[in-house]
Amino acid sequence: MRTDFTPAQLADPDVAASEAQIRKCVRCGFCTATCPTYVLLGDELDSPRGRIYLIKDMLEAERIPSPQVVRHIDRCLSCLSCATTCPSSVDYRRLIDHARTYVEARYRRPWPDRAYRQLLAWVLPHPRRFRLALRLAALARPLRGLFARAPGLQPAGAMLALAPRSLPRPEPQPAAGGGRGRVVVLEGCAEPVLRPQVRAATLRLFGRMGLAVVRAAGEACCGALVHHLGREDAAKAAARANVDAWTAELDGAGLDAIVVTAAGCGTSVKHYGELLREDPAYAAKAARISALARDVSEVIAAFGLPPAGKAEPLRVAYQSACSLQHGQGVTAPPVRLLAQAGFTVSEPAEAHLCCGSAGTYNILEPAIAGRLRERKAGRLAELGADVVASGNIGCLTQLAPALDIPAVHTVELLDWACGGPRPAGV
Repeated sequence: MRTDFTPAQLADPDVAASEAQIRKCVRCGFCTATCPTYVLLGDELDSPRGRIYLIKDMLEAERIPSPQVVRHIDRCLSCLSCATTCPSSVDYRRLIDHARTYVEARYRRPWPDRAYRQLLAWVLPHPRRFRLALRLAALARPLRGLFARAPGLQPAGAMLALAPRSLPRPEPQPAAGGGRGRVVVLEGCAEPVLRPQVRAATLRLFGRMGLAVVRAAGEACCGALVHHLGREDAAKAAARANVDAWTAELDGAGLDAIVVTAAGCGTSVKHYGELLREDPAYAAKAARISALARDVSEVIAAFGLPPAGKAEPLRVAYQSACSLQHGQGVTAPPVRLLAQAGFTVSEPAEAHLCCGSAGTYNILEPAIAGRLRERKAGRLAELGADVVASGNIGCLTQLAPALDIPAVHTVELLDWACGGPRPAGV
């Protein structure tokens, strides 16, 4: 795609990086077949190709974003299915992140939208605040239908619909120590509140594998949620905090990996090097940290699954999170590990399409997210499985209300197969 940026504009590293990606786009349209919003809505401006054109025009002309442009950018799930499909290797993630940061800095949203986004940025990255918010939401849950129908209150209705009726009790965190390796497991923000059993299962499994798990003092939220809201400064601050915390462990007793059990967080951490590439104090350290980041399935595959055999031979429908398959390119390890553990594994048709979770998307764009959830749930139901497994807390939270079978994290099933407790609901 031809561009007309001025030399002065290209002096901005972010504009130069985006311009390089825009020029790669040959407008072939392959991305439209795998873009969830285009598949649902059929609008060219709700396809990656259409959004690239909008972003190009906005950046070149240095325009104040219009409500129409913002609407189409907001509708992007950042699932990155288009990046997997693109024959020209356009780094669409970089473009949409830049566009969101640009919009956040230059567009005055209507006050309800500003309020929802401020609330999400203030609550979700902080487990204590998030836990308190969910307890309050449980009290207001009977009003979710009223909120869902009222103009401007649909995000509030979506929040109440997604909130669990009750919160799980904190899980005992077993000590994991061994001589085969030393790792940090990111604690995260939403996962320990909504499903603490994921970390407990990971620590039990790592203990059997001989991996020592250490806590990194000063660790924070990965920054993905605020980054998707266009709040780049907040995302960078979170990244710097984690880089400092993990570098201290790396330079101390050393680390073999930084393990992430939530695929959305893993994609964020694996791109810290790029996020902080212009920061002279952090660029090299961040790149070093990103090189050590691994999804939990990658670590289990690398060190080897302990002997399995306890779990029942259930039929497992594997739901590959977009952030794992498209954001990180990790597809085979989870499926192979589940089969190795004794489960019969199948994957749904349209596995590349997003379930509609996408960070805060199912709150801010509930109508589209709901249609995507029903479509994904229908495809999973076609498999006739006993349980759905996924590697991302967002997917599990989004899909569980639409499924007639339990949905659990992949590592919960692997832990069960290797001597751990049966996952709740299975």
